[in-house]
Amino acid sequence: MVSSLVLSLMLLFPSMQDKPVNKHCECKGFKLYGNVKIVTDFPDLKVKIVENFPDLNVQVVENFPDQCGKWKFVNDFPDIKVKFVTDFPDLRIKFVENFPGTP
Repeated sequence: MVSSLVLSLMLLFPSMQDKPVNKHCECKGFKLYGNVKIVTDFPDLKVKIVENFPDLNVQVVENFPDQCGKWKFVNDFPDIKVKFVTDFPDLRIKFVENFPGTP
């Protein structure tokens, strides 16, 4: 009885079971730190900038983007390509000055 109720709730509310950022700081198989290039076509991830309830807090850095949520914007040799969107994002981010990573 209880397990069927839990299964029903998981089917009704899939967002409760699917978090975009996994425990390895990845989304759709792409790591969420490192060198990031902003593109308009063929992104690895579609990203929406939000102020509330982000999936990831992002700190823009100039050196050592080697921790979850630390991004260095580059034009060449990116680790990940992102497109900023307003609808249907793969990931919601908030830019922060301190404490990058999952909230």
